[in-house]
Amino acid sequence: MRWWSVANFVSNAGTWMQLTVQNLLVLQITGSAAATGLSMSVQAAPALLMSVLGGAAVDRWPRKLTAAVSQALLAVIAFTTATLVALDRLDMTTLMVLAAVTGMVATVDNPACALLGNDLVPAEDVPSAIGVGALVFNAGRLAGAALAGVTVGFLGTAAAYFANGFSFLFVTAVIPFLRPAAGAVRQATAGRAARRPASGMSVREGLAFFARRPRLLALAGVTGISAVFGRNYGLTLAVLVTGPLAGGAGAFGTVSTVLAAGGIVGAVLGARLRRPSVRLVGALAATGALLQIAAGLSPSLAMLVVLVLPMAVVESVSDTAGTAVLQTDPPAHLRGRVLGVWGSIGTVWSLGGPPALGLLMELAGPRGALITGGAVIAGSLAAGHLLHRRRVTTPVALTKDAAPQEALQTAA
Repeated sequence: MRWWSVANFVSNAGTWMQLTVQNLLVLQITGSAAATGLSMSVQAAPALLMSVLGGAAVDRWPRKLTAAVSQALLAVIAFTTATLVALDRLDMTTLMVLAAVTGMVATVDNPACALLGNDLVPAEDVPSAIGVGALVFNAGRLAGAALAGVTVGFLGTAAAYFANGFSFLFVTAVIPFLRPAAGAVRQATAGRAARRPASGMSVREGLAFFARRPRLLALAGVTGISAVFGRNYGLTLAVLVTGPLAGGAGAFGTVSTVLAAGGIVGAVLGARLRRPSVRLVGALAATGALLQIAAGLSPSLAMLVVLVLPMAVVESVSDTAGTAVLQTDPPAHLRGRVLGVWGSIGTVWSLGGPPALGLLMELAGPRGALITGGAVIAGSLAAGHLLHRRRVTTPVALTKDAAPQEALQTAA
């Protein structure tokens, strides 16, 4: 697990370095902010339709082999892009094609790597392993964003892509030496899963399980409403800081740093969760919504910074708890396909959330968007909780003097 965490940190740092540089590269080629957003959407779009297929592949194929091959393919794409940049042969069409291929490979790589990490610890430690993964992710994001500027400044844009390619190769080299922990979920069910025929490993089976599982549907609802009306703090807080609070780029940089620090603190706290639940995710989402409303009402930049830290902590713990539920609730032989379904659903939120939030800011302003979004999240969660409580049936006890047969006839 330590080796896997180190490999993931290196890979995440390289990925965030490339993502940061890619936005700059698109701006250099086109000079258009809209084209930058389009390149990000093109890379995310394949997950909308292909995530369910990627999840099915992860359930059907050996997990270590799947993760190693997908990481190697991502390395090839990164090296290809780096070579084209170094030779000044990269145009916008080629960049879009490479971004789309990266998104396709990621539909297999993401669930494969996520579940491979769970195989390395005993079943009872899976929530903690997911928390460690969240911590590594946030640390890699910070390191990658910082290294991007240094790498481009001293070595050029192509060097960032080469560095990302080597980070994928490092993960590929580590995977063959990983050994499942005694008592790991995958190991405990490997025999049963291996006996399942290939025809039973279908996409439809994963979709049916997800649709019939109230816990997963509730988790999707909570996460969806939070993703659309909140969480996009890089957008809402940027407009709030530079607009009503009259701050500059430096002030937003401070807010972004506090958000990142809160994410790391939340990941550490999330790693201590032993029994994550959808109810906990909902409670954390409601708390985050109330903090979002308070942020929208903050009269000064200092007050906003004070509120941003708990907002980021709550969001990070909620994400860790939700991921733990998602990866531990389904049976082991279905987890890849359930993650695939979740990837498709999450792509809808990631593609539709920012435009919807942007429209809300156009209509209500940044303060109004934060307050309205927080109120919608808190109100929806409260309504869902009340409806759930009303659906709980109360058992009716038969009186002692009533004959069981007569009671059954009356009920019939």
